[in-house]
Amino acid sequence: MEKQTHINFRVSKIKKNLFLAISFFTVFAALQLLPNSVFAQDLYVGAATVDITPKLPVAVDGQMTVRIAEVAETPLTANVIVLESKGENTTVLVSCDMVTIPTELKEMIQNQVKESLPALDTKKIIINATHTHTGGVVRDNRYNIPEGVTQVKDYLKFVSDRVAKTIVTTYNQREPGSVSWGISHAKVAYNRRAVYEDGTAKMYGGTHEANFIKVEGFEDQAIQSLFFWNQKGDFVATCINVPSPAQIVENRSTVNADYWHPVREGLKEKYGQQLVVAGWIGAAGDQTPRPRYDEFAEWRMIALRNENKSPDFAEHSGEVNFRNEYHLNEIAGRIIRAVDETYETVKIDKHEAPVIKHEVNNIELPMRVVTETEYNHALKMRAEDMKDAESAQIFSRRIVWYSKVVDRYEIQKSNPQPMYPVELHALRIGDVVICTNPFELFTEYGIQMKARSNAMQTFVLQLVGPGNYLPTKEAVRGGHYSAIVESNEVGPEGGQILVNWSVAMINKLWPE
Repeated sequence: MEKQTHINFRVSKIKKNLFLAISFFTVFAALQLLPNSVFAQDLYVGAATVDITPKLPVAVDGQMTVRIAEVAETPLTANVIVLESKGENTTVLVSCDMVTIPTELKEMIQNQVKESLPALDTKKIIINATHTHTGGVVRDNRYNIPEGVTQVKDYLKFVSDRVAKTIVTTYNQREPGSVSWGISHAKVAYNRRAVYEDGTAKMYGGTHEANFIKVEGFEDQAIQSLFFWNQKGDFVATCINVPSPAQIVENRSTVNADYWHPVREGLKEKYGQQLVVAGWIGAAGDQTPRPRYDEFAEWRMIALRNENKSPDFAEHSGEVNFRNEYHLNEIAGRIIRAVDETYETVKIDKHEAPVIKHEVNNIELPMRVVTETEYNHALKMRAEDMKDAESAQIFSRRIVWYSKVVDRYEIQKSNPQPMYPVELHALRIGDVVICTNPFELFTEYGIQMKARSNAMQTFVLQLVGPGNYLPTKEAVRGGHYSAIVESNEVGPEGGQILVNWSVAMINKLWPE
């Protein structure tokens, strides 16, 4: 009797397991016949490009004197990528071909997007500049712009309208997608600060001088990329992180997106015109994409690759002219090859449901204190620039530069330690993180952030904001442009606080 009962129990158990197995496979088979839209998809992606080339003639931003462009050698673009996770966490990434991102422009874009998408958290719109010096002026009251030339307020409205509309359209057209990431290397960034035996330093200082002893700081050669695909498997967008500003043709009086234009065109030619290419500048306040040593060896190789052996390509006065299309295409080619190598490696490692977390913090950093000596120097130099109407017109930007130092000193009389407001973002996408800052951040700080980060891979994105140089202690000791009080609102003390805040925000996203 006990044996029969035991047999019946085993038969019953087998039938139950068989029923469950059949049920599982029946449901599984049925699910395979359903369209993809039925499944929960964690990552949604949208991407688009919009032209933000200003109406000509236009003043171009980035130098001390006024330059008026009457020719657009390339278009300027804003490249928009929308990411959504689980239908709730939405981030918008916008890269703009301009010198910096004024707070006014950011707020204009946020307000316009909010009108159309009230549910979207506009604080999580990250807008960065590629730091081209041949884009339209976006900072008001910096230059005396003549009548008949596009004015700052008009250009800001033009950009804001176009970018906001593109964000809304891209958000509404987002679809299931996937992402991958990777790193390669290319020689793009060169430290542009030369140090001499007496301890002084100079931005773009000669490296052939007998008393030259070193370049001042680090050079970061990492080229980091994010890749996005739609649900059909089409490669639709990429973010490329290059630790060097887009300033090869920076001295021209023309409109030009600099090296990002041939990078975009080269990648689109290979991967299709649908590709959106967002340019991200890494920590690069002390970097340039033009060689500071090995100049003639570099010149020879570029000339041979272009079948151009003309000595006109070099200025044989001890310096090579790299501000031309030859070097523009050389640097673009290096970036493209690094991106291609990364793409071919990581395209098999796509993620449809990555963890996406986005933290935003508003903090205050101690401003660099203006000394009495610096104050008196600013007064003297401003007076020289204002000695007559012609000089005041030519050097209007520099007059503003010195005036800000004078104003800061006066403020210090009642507020000995003023603070500088800063917005920081830390965005986790799977195993990688993007951390932002509004400065022209010296590379040393970016390397600290990357080294101390808990993420597998860390993208440092500068000029997400109004931008000014943030130098190291060594740079301040050496002096010269980019490390003097006129160039800095925040000094090395604030720089270290910035690093610590950024690392804390990053590591909070990896609590495990």
